[in-house]
Amino acid sequence: RSSQQGADSGDGSPSSAAAETPSSEDFSLSLLDTNLPTEAETELRSFIAKRLTKGALFEGMGNVASVGLSIPEYKVGCYYCRFQQENLLEMATLESDINAPEYVVCFLGGSEKEDTFRLELDKYVQSLKINLNLEQKTLETYINPYLRSWFENAICPIQRVVQLFQEKLAFLLHAALSYTPVEVKNADERTEKDISRFLAAASLQGLVQEGTMTSLCIAMTEEQHKSMIIDCSGPQPQLHNAGSNRFCEDWMHAFVNGAEGGNPFLFLQILENFKLKAIQDINNLKRFIRQAEMNHYALFKCYLFLKNCGSGDILLKIVKVEHAEMPEARNVVTVLEEFMRETSVA
Repeated sequence: RSSQQGADSGDGSPSSAAAETPSSEDFSLSLLDTNLPTEAETELRSFIAKRLTKGALFEGMGNVASVGLSIPEYKVGCYYCRFQQENLLEMATLESDINAPEYVVCFLGGSEKEDTFRLELDKYVQSLKINLNLEQKTLETYINPYLRSWFENAICPIQRVVQLFQEKLAFLLHAALSYTPVEVKNADERTEKDISRFLAAASLQGLVQEGTMTSLCIAMTEEQHKSMIIDCSGPQPQLHNAGSNRFCEDWMHAFVNGAEGGNPFLFLQILENFKLKAIQDINNLKRFIRQAEMNHYALFKCYLFLKNCGSGDILLKIVKVEHAEMPEARNVVTVLEEFMRETSVA
């Protein structure tokens, strides 16, 4: 049973718990910080206590659930994550008699759509865990502002990038898909971080073979003349050495049209659909290439697919890297490159 205070969020409630799976007798919850009304905070504390009793909170892994609170008078989405302070966790490992306090941070939103951003919020809590220091000065100057800015910092970056780039977003999508190096100049720290996060979120990292991504990154980095420069010195970003294609332009319109509603969850959903369609196109092309190794008609189907999908330039780079060690497939890709080059020249 820890005598230390537990933790919370800019919108939620707090807790500390024993290191083992707790029962109702061996942990207590105490409030560190909240901006909820007292009644709602008590209800949220009860909800978290039940989850702790069931052993349903795992270290560093956030959960999202619907919680009924008196204010507002409807169910809200609650992201909650249990964690231990980094240095105390190490001390507890060295000295088993130390019962290090644990914390639960809670972020409340209008619906369970926070689940869409669960990984982003996990990273946000991880940063809090690393920098947590409960001295009063640090609490007031760092922890409290950090907790209260969770929505703006963890949920809104994609929305801000869409609003900043507008029609130029197609160039950013193209750079993310093709792993073109991007340099941001004359931007404030938040804008630079937003652009970096958007590029990471729009890339196919984790969806395409890791070796393929590594080879693509190396290939694109070596083509330094193709690095895209984003100059944020003016009201609108100016782009240099930027590339695009019909596929990225079509998806740019989906983002820009979605900006009218101003819903950050919608932007992430559009981004996920964008990546899903790109992966489907890659898989279709690879299937056609396998067929084309033995069938000239299938080779023509590959060409038509590349011509009509709107993203032939990027798809060819990806499959070229993936099939570099496969002679038959490599020959097919070489022929397709020649076809596409002749078409673009014509």
